[in-house]
Amino acid sequence: MSKTLVLAEKPSVGRELARVLGCPRSGEGCLEGEQYIVTWALGHLIELAAPEAYDKAWQKWDMLTLPMLPREMKTVVIPQSGRQFRAVQALLRRKDVSELVIATDAGREGELVARWILEKAGWHGPTKRLWISSQTDKAIKDGFAHLRPAAEYDNLYHSAWARSVADWLVGLNVTRALTCKYNAQLSAGRVQTPTLALIVDREQEIRSFRPKPFYTVRLQVPGFTATWRDKNGQARIFDEDTARALAARLEGKTAKITQVKRAVKEVPPPAAYDLTELQRDANKKYAYSAKETLGMMQSLYETHKVLTYPRTDSRYLTADLVPTLPERLSSVAVDVYKDLALAIRRKRPLQTKYLVNDAKVTDHHAIIPTEEQVDLWRMSGGERNIYDLVVRRFLAVLLPPCKYEELSLTLTVDGETFTARGKRMVEPGWRAAYDRTFDTMEEDEDADDREQALPEVAEGATLPVQAVKLANGQTAPPKRYTEATLLSAMEHPGSHVQDKAQSKVLEETGGLGTPATRADIIEKLFSAFYLERRGKELVPTSKGMQVVDLAPEDLRSPALTARWEGRLGAIAKGEEQEDAFIAEMRDYASRLVAQVKASDATYSHDNQTRSPCPECGKFLLRVKTKRGGEMLVCPDRECGYRRSLKQVTNARCPNCHKKMELRGEGDKQMFACVCGYREKLSDFKARKAKAGGGKRDVRRYLEQQEQQKDTGNSALAEQLAKWMERNS
Repeated sequence: MSKTLVLAEKPSVGRELARVLGCPRSGEGCLEGEQYIVTWALGHLIELAAPEAYDKAWQKWDMLTLPMLPREMKTVVIPQSGRQFRAVQALLRRKDVSELVIATDAGREGELVARWILEKAGWHGPTKRLWISSQTDKAIKDGFAHLRPAAEYDNLYHSAWARSVADWLVGLNVTRALTCKYNAQLSAGRVQTPTLALIVDREQEIRSFRPKPFYTVRLQVPGFTATWRDKNGQARIFDEDTARALAARLEGKTAKITQVKRAVKEVPPPAAYDLTELQRDANKKYAYSAKETLGMMQSLYETHKVLTYPRTDSRYLTADLVPTLPERLSSVAVDVYKDLALAIRRKRPLQTKYLVNDAKVTDHHAIIPTEEQVDLWRMSGGERNIYDLVVRRFLAVLLPPCKYEELSLTLTVDGETFTARGKRMVEPGWRAAYDRTFDTMEEDEDADDREQALPEVAEGATLPVQAVKLANGQTAPPKRYTEATLLSAMEHPGSHVQDKAQSKVLEETGGLGTPATRADIIEKLFSAFYLERRGKELVPTSKGMQVVDLAPEDLRSPALTARWEGRLGAIAKGEEQEDAFIAEMRDYASRLVAQVKASDATYSHDNQTRSPCPECGKFLLRVKTKRGGEMLVCPDRECGYRRSLKQVTNARCPNCHKKMELRGEGDKQMFACVCGYREKLSDFKARKAKAGGGKRDVRRYLEQQEQQKDTGNSALAEQLAKWMERNS
């Protein structure tokens, strides 16, 4: 009997597919049943070959060997994944395997994962594509009942191939050129560099900013406060004497109500989440990084199966999904969502005006709950928070607009104009889906005239001036980026480009990177030590600021890289050939290398210590890690030595219960807390063992540390791993 081989992207997804398809028997890298064999990749099994695979001279990092422009790109099996690739290849060569189903992630990178494996393994048999947006049993069964020809996704693969080759050509050539030219571990890329440039430009704006003092005049009348405005509506007075004279002149005068405006306004519900919007809100409310949010979304999609495919750039659904909405509402009718979900479900027809738009859905629809019954207690705290955001947004978008009455008053005092604003809720509408812990309304830009409760007054009425107050302030510099605002800037970088035509192109092409890649780009900026985190703020390091200056000018522009993403999208639609794009990237990489070679700029290590590297003798650099720790790294790329100085850990202080730092090396390692508590690592181990859990507690702690560790190895994790080996 012939069988169908199913290729998943990850073992966890493969096991779920095998369970639904009835494949109980374990084999080498697979699960097998009567009709199907399910196997999997480990993420990628294949990658583009390293430079030395094309030319032995390219093994050495030398400016004389640049640019590196292979005539034809090669792929190789990733060494660590060799065993699984051989298992997949053996399955593809089995005589009873007559058909293949690609079941990798339904997106550009998922297509690349599968096609590279099939090409390297030499598969030419019938191939179909599983394209689903959730991992529920129902979605899997429906997907297998409606498999599509894999050829329909050839253009998506061509787009992924072009993206991969472009990153190789531009990234490797410019990175090597910068590293060789300036004798430092520097890197650049077509999305990484313009993203970093956004942060560096903002930092330079902040450093060059000079605050100006200003004053506002506020009038206290019975029941409310009004703010002075000039003829242009501006509230700020930049001359102190003028402000004080105005305040003194109005003392004891009478105010007349010259205008009363009432208007009932409607605010439609926010659109459902795409990945970028979800990452923004998770960062604003919970300070999660984009990478952390994506990881928790993947778990909610793959493991818990309660949310749909995360890597989407759409915020709408197609009309064919409307019949599934009642079941999805039933699935979320638990805990704090129960009453509202059931109330929405009872209404017929459902309000889908703000949720359904076929024209705005491409490969995947918005992130919404699945029909799977949810067990909240099975989720981690972070997963629960992300699930809460998605469910509340899903409920909100099915509710009517929020209605409120806005009241605006204009007062005249001795020829001067004052204004006051107030708001009264009429119908909460979609805001009923939210509590007070997270406000989805846009922040009021005019902080000089805050809303307040206003009394009933009529035009022409007069009110005594009870007090005139002078408030002083200073103009504020632009705010540093957080991950939330950086994601917004990456998605809509048009506002950072002066040229209107280029700005329009940026908006049309979707900005820097894609929803699926932006989190990784931000992580790379941390791992390269280009960024530091101060609270929620992202601050460029000296290294990050210098590399932006050293990189070729047009590589720093968001306009160019956004146009590339637009062309990759055109390739995915079959509107452009990848060969033309790749040929252009080859020429572009050559020009960039030439610019680096011709540059007379210099680079300085201002974080250099006097501690020599134990491997090569060069002075080590002191750098901050993403989570606030510190480490020493060797500036020599070929050496690569790094040592942790201090690491923020998950170990809690027994006195104040705050997270402690691990400091020192070897036998001298010790925990330190801001409250003054100190404890040797050896004493920590003994205390943990004595507490009752022994190795189990340490193993659990080690797993937590692994999930949250900084760039570089966690010294504590290494020590605990050795201790467990000795005691197992």
